[in-house]
Amino acid sequence: MFVLSSTLNYLDRMLLNTLAPLIMVSLGFDQTHFGFLISAFSIAYAASTLFSGWFLDRFGVNRGMTAAVSWWSAAAVATGLVRGFGGLAICRVALGIGESAGVPGFGKVNGLYLKPGERALGAAVNQIGLSLGAALSALWIGLAISRGWRAPFMITGCFGLLWIPFWLFVSRKIPPQFGSEEFSPAEDQNRRRRLAILGERNLILIVIANVLWMGSYSLWSNWTTLYLTRVHHLTLKESAAYVWIPPLISNFGGFFGGWLSLRWIKRSVDPISARRRAVWVSAVGALLTLLLPFAPDAGWATALISVSFFFALAGSVNIYALPIDIYGAARSGVAIAALTCAFGILQTVISPVIGYLSDHKMYTDVVWIATLPLLLSAWVLMGCRKPEGLR
Repeated sequence: MFVLSSTLNYLDRMLLNTLAPLIMVSLGFDQTHFGFLISAFSIAYAASTLFSGWFLDRFGVNRGMTAAVSWWSAAAVATGLVRGFGGLAICRVALGIGESAGVPGFGKVNGLYLKPGERALGAAVNQIGLSLGAALSALWIGLAISRGWRAPFMITGCFGLLWIPFWLFVSRKIPPQFGSEEFSPAEDQNRRRRLAILGERNLILIVIANVLWMGSYSLWSNWTTLYLTRVHHLTLKESAAYVWIPPLISNFGGFFGGWLSLRWIKRSVDPISARRRAVWVSAVGALLTLLLPFAPDAGWATALISVSFFFALAGSVNIYALPIDIYGAARSGVAIAALTCAFGILQTVISPVIGYLSDHKMYTDVVWIATLPLLLSAWVLMGCRKPEGLR
């Protein structure tokens, strides 16, 4: 059920990116302004995510996710009603506020229901929902061309509202297996302790590593359609044959990264070291992305984008599993919210830059900016220390 919510989360988010060529013509803006739209979403996402993590820790996953899904579904419906760029930007801000709870919420579910060695694989399972949402967005191109780009937003927003009663029923029938959402009495009396981990060395290093890592993820989550239509001169209809492939392939990357770390953990490597090794393997594999500017056609470009997305997810699932390993289920909402906040800030800064470079046909620079920081991210994680008592 939670993976389904992730699917709806990313479907609502990715429709703008998939239908961008139509929307840009309809409302009259260029790729630089499209980058600012991503920034509007991202700054709201970043600004809200720590509160969302705190809210999930304080009130639990059921109430927290009910509120979040209601909010972002309403924002999606409202997107189909806008009449100009300003209204679209406001709806993206509202969407970012609601969707900021998605990843921290799954982090808590991951910690509550899965054993430590399974958590990177759990993140990979959730990534199926995220990637499926991105892939499914391509299915709406036909409706958008025939009926207008507004209808898909309104329909998918309604899907989110239908999810809520099913989620509440299932989550109440299946109690947590390996953790608790409850804080100890002493910790509950001092709510500041829920945010105290924000100053801890391990979390700071993981946040820095996440900022360096997620540029590649942001690039292919948001710009694949525009890259294929502007660089390889596909029409929007032609791009529908390609844009669903990279997010689908990325799922295998998530499971590959989860399998790598689980394999090492089963060989008695501590979880933190296992995650770090998996991130290094992913960073080296992602260097194949540097071949993208030499792709002769859209098919080869899609293949290389898929490889890049594969390794981006292989590393990401391990980075997002680290806070659960270190802080446990009770504080994982705030810990993972710190990572999603950092991702939102990164996307706020990098999106207009990508848009500007793309408008000026500097696509090689975009690829280098998204790829080389992955090696630095893996290096930063080497500074994480194993907490006492972690096996």
